[in-house]
Amino acid sequence: MSFELAAPIVTPQDFNIDYPVKWCPGCGGHAVLSAIKKALPNAGVKKENIVFVSGIGCSSRFPYYINTYGFHSLHGRAPAIASGIKIANPDLSVWIVTGDGDSMAIGGNHFIHILRRNLDVNIILFNNKIYGLTKGQYSPTTPIGSITKTSPDGTIENPFLPGELAMGAQGTFFARVVDTDPKMMTEVFTKAAEHKGTSLVEVYQNCVIFNNKVHEDITGKEVREEHQIYLEHGKPMIFGKKRDKGIIQAGSKLVVVTIGENGIREDDILVHDAHSHDDTRHYMLSRMTLPDYPMAMGVIRKWKTYVYEDMLYDQIKVAKEKTNIKSVNDLLQSGNTFKVEE
Repeated sequence: MSFELAAPIVTPQDFNIDYPVKWCPGCGGHAVLSAIKKALPNAGVKKENIVFVSGIGCSSRFPYYINTYGFHSLHGRAPAIASGIKIANPDLSVWIVTGDGDSMAIGGNHFIHILRRNLDVNIILFNNKIYGLTKGQYSPTTPIGSITKTSPDGTIENPFLPGELAMGAQGTFFARVVDTDPKMMTEVFTKAAEHKGTSLVEVYQNCVIFNNKVHEDITGKEVREEHQIYLEHGKPMIFGKKRDKGIIQAGSKLVVVTIGENGIREDDILVHDAHSHDDTRHYMLSRMTLPDYPMAMGVIRKWKTYVYEDMLYDQIKVAKEKTNIKSVNDLLQSGNTFKVEE
């Protein structure tokens, strides 16, 4: 039912197109595209078995910019189209490319239900916290108080955190990356491709025109080592320029500590378990925000369980064994029928 991982059979160059990529110069989408091209060969999938599906928005131009099969669908409806593709042909490697508006506004229901169903597809969510294609309106992830084209006096809505939605929808894979770190993106996109189930990778992506430097307090060269923590399964949650800060749990809360102060040792630092069935700590990590915490990057949750299409095909197999009707044609030819002849 699913594709098998094997030795690379394609190269990043195989995914190049021979016409210009028409994102704005400086758009973070260029870095995401480059990282995806580097990650796809690691999945061991033939190019003709890869398909990208998108909705509407700047991010949704993606299928035009990569040399694979693609489907530019309707606003917010990419998960529905991708679900149909995967169920019709489970051997395909299906990728959804979406934005914070496309996925969490008009496409909110489709977004949470594909995570709940856990089809074996991959979602790349460009989060620039603005509507870029339609020229700068606030989106579901725009920080409260932000001045935009549609909130001249500042937004008064609480923003979504995609990680919260992923956990609430019983998602099995959630990761976060920044568009300024190509190595991080390639590693995480590769892990997403390997995951059996719905993977969601949130990309903190910069819109240089309508929301420039919105992630600067996380991605800036002077602050990124203190304001990001890159999580890796089985490794302690340590960060900082001197690698002297870490995360511990005190009661029901996560706490940032400094190793060497107040008797804190490296052995006291939490070890990241991305594979745990219990997503309580994954939820807590996904909600960490500045200034009290660093932003959690990398694979936050990766839990292995059944996938929708496998169970669906198992049901179909059992249903066929219980009846003589194996297809729609069998159904149409069954029971009382008659033929109209000239």
